[in-house]
Amino acid sequence: MVRLGIIICERNRTCTGGKCFMSIKDRSGAFARYPKDEPIEVVGWITCGGCPGERLEFGPAEMKKYGAEVIHLASGFLAGYPPCPYIRDFIQYIEKYVDLPVVVGTHPMPKNYIDAHKAAGDWDRLNMQELLEPLVSDQKASLAYDSTRPDFLKSRKRCKIHKNRK
Repeated sequence: MVRLGIIICERNRTCTGGKCFMSIKDRSGAFARYPKDEPIEVVGWITCGGCPGERLEFGPAEMKKYGAEVIHLASGFLAGYPPCPYIRDFIQYIEKYVDLPVVVGTHPMPKNYIDAHKAAGDWDRLNMQELLEPLVSDQKASLAYDSTRPDFLKSRKRCKIHKNRK
């Protein structure tokens, strides 16, 4: 069993986690790294607290107390405009001080965000490609997670985006 904590950007503080939890079930996006037959337990869900990461000092450590073995920084840190300017600081702090590995991302990056950030050029300008790779590499999943599509949830039921993943 993998026990993890998820930290979301304060801009998304009212997020219900729908796409993150769908991607846990689908084993898509950053959760593709975990075998489908290995249970995942989310031991904590918290916002960063706002720039520059007000809750970073206690959030990950608290999740570690509850058994977190890894911290996921939600895809929203990169989906928002501009992408989080502190994300690399968050990674360094959590890995060096809290002593937990960090995975950037949760759900696949929806196609509408990929298109918007390509047009804006900010991901390239801010050297975010390395962080984005596991979230944008599966074009079919990115399209399936684009909630601006009228058939968003209906299309998910008909097509298994990762039916061949083990």
